Amino acid sequence: MTTRKQKGFSQQQLADYLCMNVSSYNRREKGISHIKPDEWMKLADILEVHLDEIYEHDARYHIDCKDQSIGINHGTQKVYTVPKALLDSQQKYIEMLEARIKKLEED
Repeated sequence: MTTRKQKGFSQQQLADYLCMNVSSYNRREKGISHIKPDEWMKLADILEVHLDEIYEHDARYHIDCKDQSIGINHGTQKVYTVPKALLDSQQKYIEMLEARIKKLEED
């Protein structure tokens, strides 16, 4: 993880922060093991970056998309499952951008 190195953290430090051993952290960093949504949030917090800057989609763990019949005309509706932590992060980012826009408009 380049951000970890740029911020001057060792794998051991981040492993300690995530309450795991360095071997488990190393497997996550190499993409061998899945990083859970709450772990992404903790990493963004300690690295002091927005989640979008470090989040990497894991192709092995994809978003569910299912077709479901609805209504009389039997149209389809896509249903997606997105981690709550990711949605919360996006909402915070939107609020921050809205505040910046408001400040720029006032100036």
